[in-house]
Amino acid sequence: MDNVPYEEWAEFLIGVLREEGVGRESAAEEGGESLRDEERAKNLAVERNTVLDLGCGTGTLTGLLYRAGFDMIGIDNSEEMLELAMRKRERSGSDILYLLQDMREFELYGTVGAVCSVCDSLNYMLEDADMVKVFSLVNNYLYPGGVFVFDFNTVYKYEQVIGDATIAENRDDCSFIWENYYDAGSQVNEYDLTVFVREPEGDRFRRFTETHYQRGYTLGQMKGFLEEAGLLFVRALDADTHGEVRAESERIYVIAKECGKRTV
Repeated sequence: MDNVPYEEWAEFLIGVLREEGVGRESAAEEGGESLRDEERAKNLAVERNTVLDLGCGTGTLTGLLYRAGFDMIGIDNSEEMLELAMRKRERSGSDILYLLQDMREFELYGTVGAVCSVCDSLNYMLEDADMVKVFSLVNNYLYPGGVFVFDFNTVYKYEQVIGDATIAENRDDCSFIWENYYDAGSQVNEYDLTVFVREPEGDRFRRFTETHYQRGYTLGQMKGFLEEAGLLFVRALDADTHGEVRAESERIYVIAKECGKRTV
């Protein structure tokens, strides 16, 4: 986890999505100009505006993107996290679609204009083949020319910054204690995590205790996975400064695009 507010993540993602033409207005204009069949144009416009939040957790970021005007789908493999996400949905009156699925095997009924995956969700992929599988599915379900925005924690962060350490943080909607163990040989990071998540109603917190395994990656590795999956690498940014990626970058944003389908 990084000490970055959800609002800041959302602001960055919204900027990228708008820049890439994802949104109701741009989608409707594109469909109306290229298709005579109004119903088909409408359906494609909906797909073009839909954003998939891959590894959505409790749905905080998903909700922020929904309020920004995007149709949202959230996928996570934690039933407990999705339960909290759906409570937030009920409270807000939104119509976000949440699906309990493994990102290595996720399925959608149609394409989406964009896929985002933040808060180091992709670091849970411990094998090269798993990462390529996820990226291949993203490519398969992206609308032609659709955008994929994700972040990841680097080898540098796990090895040089966290190492064998204990971290504790308090946030608006959750608090956590993170006991960390890093193996430099495998580049796999193990941590025991205790999370206290605020429930949507009132000031009650729910306690989760889990052991997680994450793997650090380099930007070069991520570029290779994107290429193997048939996605086009566009650019990368230091996630903390939004400037150029440095050797000391702890977390990196990557922006990629769909440029043709491959068999998954």
